[in-house]
Amino acid sequence: MTKKKDENTEEQILDAAKNVFQSKGMVGARMQEIADKAGINKAMLHYYYRSKQLLFEAVFKNAFSLLAPQLNAILNDDSSIEEKVKNFTLNYITFIVKHPYLPNFVIQELNRNPEFILKMKSNPGFPNLEKFSKQVKGEVENGIIKPISAEQLFINIVALNIFPFVAKPLIMAFTNTDDEDYKQLIEDRKTEVSDFIINSLKNT
Repeated sequence: MTKKKDENTEEQILDAAKNVFQSKGMVGARMQEIADKAGINKAMLHYYYRSKQLLFEAVFKNAFSLLAPQLNAILNDDSSIEEKVKNFTLNYITFIVKHPYLPNFVIQELNRNPEFILKMKSNPGFPNLEKFSKQVKGEVENGIIKPISAEQLFINIVALNIFPFVAKPLIMAFTNTDDEDYKQLIEDRKTEVSDFIINSLKNT
């Protein structure tokens, strides 16, 4: 019973911290506010996490670990590059629609502490491009896709998927859309992005 209670309390803390860090950033967040939002006292919060930095890193790891293994599985399965582009885009957009805080949260931490990603690279499930790179090279050599490096292709995929989320207010202003229109625009990008990239790769 105590273990279950501890797990529930930690989940409450991480959820509260995620919301506070998302709205106020690492610098603006206060441990007291996180404790209040989690429904516990500050002493209890410090029992679980001795510092704001440790709490922030826990939230970041939790957030990043939700998505990274899914993307890594797609990059390393046996499907074609075309199927990988489709599956990566569909999975990424579907996931971020459910967790809209994640892209800005990750980028915020990487800008604040670039070396932190080095810690994440050692975690199981962190995206590995080795198989993807060999596959891209093979499909280029076999004339299946136009010449392109795996690194450039991966950047294209990631950039086209991430940008509409991290720049949501800008996108909405430029396109003169409201929230409902924006949701439809994002839904359409599940196929628009992959079609755009695949068409750019076709060797015809």
